[in-house]
Amino acid sequence: MSPKPMPADPMIAQLVRMAQSSRMGRRTLLAGAGAGAAALALAACSTGTPAAKPTAAVDKSASDKTLRWDNWALYIDIDDDGNYPTLEAFTQETGIKVAYTEAVDDNNTYYGKVKDQLALGQDIGADTVCLTDWMVARMIRMGYTQELDHANIPNLANLTPSLVDVDFDPGRKMSVPWQGGFAGICWNKEKLPDGVHSVEELWAPDLKGRVGTLSEMRDTMGVLMQANGVDISGKWGDDEYNAAIDILQKQVTDGQIRNIKGNSYKEDLVNGDTLAAIVWSGDITQLNAENGDKWEFIIPETGGTLWNDNFLVPIGSPRKANAEALINYYYQPEVAAEVAAYVNYITPVVGAKEAAMAIDPELANNQLIFPDTNTLSNAHVFRNLTPVEEQKYDAAFQQILLGA
Repeated sequence: MSPKPMPADPMIAQLVRMAQSSRMGRRTLLAGAGAGAAALALAACSTGTPAAKPTAAVDKSASDKTLRWDNWALYIDIDDDGNYPTLEAFTQETGIKVAYTEAVDDNNTYYGKVKDQLALGQDIGADTVCLTDWMVARMIRMGYTQELDHANIPNLANLTPSLVDVDFDPGRKMSVPWQGGFAGICWNKEKLPDGVHSVEELWAPDLKGRVGTLSEMRDTMGVLMQANGVDISGKWGDDEYNAAIDILQKQVTDGQIRNIKGNSYKEDLVNGDTLAAIVWSGDITQLNAENGDKWEFIIPETGGTLWNDNFLVPIGSPRKANAEALINYYYQPEVAAEVAAYVNYITPVVGAKEAAMAIDPELANNQLIFPDTNTLSNAHVFRNLTPVEEQKYDAAFQQILLGA
């Protein structure tokens, strides 16, 4: 991906220069965390509200039956031929042809690629994209999303009630959940038969250089902070965050952590570069299905993170009604169950569990897809950050990605 110009914000620009200078004469950047991507993510930390919000594009869905959907890897059903069965069924039902792309590796790098176009109200090429709660909150605050017409999404009545009125989007006027999940710990069962059951065990000497973490700040830092006894959904501040940052910095500097990556972390598990990592729940089920039952996932006793990724329609998309038709289609319980059977993440659709029973009773009882109260009690949502906090904490995290 092409690097963006140095950000205008003086503080961010200084941090980029500091991180760049810290690499001189030292070993290169963490493997897999390219300087361009990391710098792009750091540049994306600027979160202030623009002076003038852009205007939504004119909708041409009636005459243009196409749609581009940007999403994360391993995040939709796919068959052995590389086709997407539910998407093909959607096209047959509606006549809308979908270009599905795995364009999102993490929230910050995706935002960094498109934020300048969004600020001008331009079409970024995607008519809908699935991003995580906190990034959706930023996009809404910046005026970069279009208001959804719920009349075009009658199946939204199937949305889990607890997800209807979220603080960043009351009534879901701008966003609709796609899937949810956990961040926790996994390990290679063949190489580590005794397992890795805590954050502390990730730092074992025999795992030096074989540990991975996520480039999503809230997930990696959320897991580390909870291991320090912090309630990440409650009241905490600089001291608690910096204590966890110090741990992360030490493990990177000492060479304990090999890679800090977005969705591409799964490749390091498959090729054996990493034997244990902080990961996303559904990915591990899929990796086991594709590569043999090699990995185990747990939410550590100290706590994992809980999050949702959400559909939104970028401000410059001229095909909003097509995107709304897509959302409506995936809010059918039978379709949601079919997707859940593949992706193994938490579906937000009421009735999907009952539909999953018809597919596979074991699937319907999977706690990573349909978690009960006990499972949910050990996973927490990273609290909302103010724009100042978000910029400060994300910049500190990105410095670690940049310099090692």
